[in-house]
Amino acid sequence: MQLSNELRSLIARRRPGYSLEASFYQSKEIFDLDMEVIFGGTWIYVGCEPDIPEPGDYFTVPIGKTSVVVARDDDMSITAFHNVCRHRGARLCDGDKGSVGNVVCPYHQWTYDLRGNLIHTEHMGDDFDRSKFGLKMVHVGNVAGLIFVCLADNPPVDFEQMRREMEPYILPHRISDCKVAYEEDLIENGNWKFTMENNRECYHCKGNHPELTISLYEFGFGYQPSPENADDVRAFKDLTTREHARWESCGLPSVELEFLDSRVTAFRTERLPLDKAGESQTLDSKVACKKLLGDLSLRNLGGLSFWTQPNSWHHFMSDHIVTFSVLPIDAERTLLRTKWLVHKDAVEGQDYDPKALSAVWHATNMQDGALVERTQIGSHSAAYVPGPYSPYTEELVEKFMSWYFQRLRTATGHESATVSPFAASA
Repeated sequence: MQLSNELRSLIARRRPGYSLEASFYQSKEIFDLDMEVIFGGTWIYVGCEPDIPEPGDYFTVPIGKTSVVVARDDDMSITAFHNVCRHRGARLCDGDKGSVGNVVCPYHQWTYDLRGNLIHTEHMGDDFDRSKFGLKMVHVGNVAGLIFVCLADNPPVDFEQMRREMEPYILPHRISDCKVAYEEDLIENGNWKFTMENNRECYHCKGNHPELTISLYEFGFGYQPSPENADDVRAFKDLTTREHARWESCGLPSVELEFLDSRVTAFRTERLPLDKAGESQTLDSKVACKKLLGDLSLRNLGGLSFWTQPNSWHHFMSDHIVTFSVLPIDAERTLLRTKWLVHKDAVEGQDYDPKALSAVWHATNMQDGALVERTQIGSHSAAYVPGPYSPYTEELVEKFMSWYFQRLRTATGHESATVSPFAASA
């Protein structure tokens, strides 16, 4: 892999426990490296089964300059392919989503089935071998209805391990029996790593997210006892232990699994208590949808949180699910794609109101987008230097960065072991 000496030096001298040098948030060379190594070499969350409920349904995923189509085939299997015709490279599918019988290139009408086979051409002659010009396919992974893709020829094999470990947590919410009740795309004016850093801590939540902190305890997101809040953190951990026992007695796995920097396919999950009524992440902390998910009968089941490196987080309540995917556009712009899922038989206006359903995370996304933009602007100042992460509230940010640099160093031949600066407090 050809890299400039400056970039090799930047990767080698990264200081654990600190934010990154400004180039990591601005440089086109580093962005291109991120797209090749991170988004081109790991499993990326892109959508969910309710996005494509019927045969022929598809949605498109922008990953930098790459566009991927995820589709439902006639046998209900899920396929994915590069959104590029094998004739002269024209874009095949337009828009965010749609439905087709076959994929027909609008330029010269080369036609493909949803498994990527080229099935019809004109004016190519009798000797033309269509079997050599199928679509470039993309690997697909499915975790209980959450769809991941990997652009690499040889995807990380530990995806199957994550799937086995996560399915017992997610399956009770039965994603395949949900529908997308509301969705929204937000372009954040910042590098994708700023978006992920912001998500991986709740240090900022109390001061910036009045809607979210009605129901969400910030202590569940990487907090360690500190001189300022030791009693509150311990009380939350005691509450969590009690609620875990209750939920697990109902057949709902709840205890924390954390592999954010120890695997290529890295993740964390835990079912966490909610405040006030304790039912859902809403403005009154009560369910937003009267029809509960799957066979769930209790409303106060907390929120199952699931984070994956490098680009997603998800919250599962008794009544609805919220999923988020982070998709880089360029070095200083990022697409945040959010979907709210409810039971497929829930009736809008009767069982749920989309505005009430989405109110908390719509407000939170807008607030986070402004924080990301503010940080991106600040990184351009001549006065910017990397600042220290809090050992009490930002351990998960450091784990994200540790994972990120492990991937870069492995890919560029600079593999070296680093020890978390927070190891003693973990």
